[in-house]
Amino acid sequence: MTNLPKSIDDTQALLANADYVAERSLATAVFLALKMGRPLFLEGEAGVGKTEIAKVLASSLGRPLVRLQCYEGLDIASAVYEWNYSRQMIEIRLAEAGGVSRDEVAKDIFSERFLIKRPLMQALEGKPGAAPVLLIDELDRTDEPFEAYLLEVLSDFQITIPEIGTVKATELPIVVVTSNRTREIHDAIKRRCFYHWVDYPDAARELEILRRKSPGSPEKLSREIVAFVQRLRKLDLFKLPGVAETIDWSKALVALDKMALDPQTVSDTLGTLLKYQDDITRIQGSEAERLLAEVKAELAAA
Repeated sequence: MTNLPKSIDDTQALLANADYVAERSLATAVFLALKMGRPLFLEGEAGVGKTEIAKVLASSLGRPLVRLQCYEGLDIASAVYEWNYSRQMIEIRLAEAGGVSRDEVAKDIFSERFLIKRPLMQALEGKPGAAPVLLIDELDRTDEPFEAYLLEVLSDFQITIPEIGTVKATELPIVVVTSNRTREIHDAIKRRCFYHWVDYPDAARELEILRRKSPGSPEKLSREIVAFVQRLRKLDLFKLPGVAETIDWSKALVALDKMALDPQTVSDTLGTLLKYQDDITRIQGSEAERLLAEVKAELAAA
């Protein structure tokens, strides 16, 4: 198991060793969250690498990853705990058959052995030096009442179960909360976390990401891909391509044995890069040809 990094440089190196190319400001936020035992709140567009931070931390530090994927209607039974009602019913019938009093049965069936532990509760059970990485992914997809419930977890690292009492973490988990900002998250949540906005990378960093994540891509092709994607992000598209889409596009072009971009290939593979038909229709054909010509001219002049 790897010890926590002792500096921002160590944090940046830890991420880089797992092929995560982080800018220094992000490495700083990660380092402070780890050092001070605070949750890290990462906000940004989809596909910029927010979720990957939690995965990289778990693998690099040798910690288990506990993931809570958020969605509309997420409730305590799915996120925190629920009682094993079928086992409880069996226990009640066996107790009644054995002549056990109702009070004794009630006390027994609401004990920990009948508890089904969901991700938030699992994250509080880490062993000393081996607490898990808790990923609360896409919090903006949940409802506001669930946000309110999270306040106790994120501030005190504890969960209150009416029938049992308060369950408190003996070893603080490493918590990463992500949001794609489809709606605003309440300030009370953000106050309990270190906040960082994960933006699209600049060309140099995106090229380095491709070198690590798509090593089979020729250098010339990678440069053209990055330059083309960077130009797309300046357009008024419904959904701009994220880093994940850049990597997917690169791997798709490598699978097609392409050494460089050409207008026909760009038009034929846009569905790997853009995820809305209106965006694809706008870029296909003459617009793709124009953008590619600008990209090649820019790279030739560099």
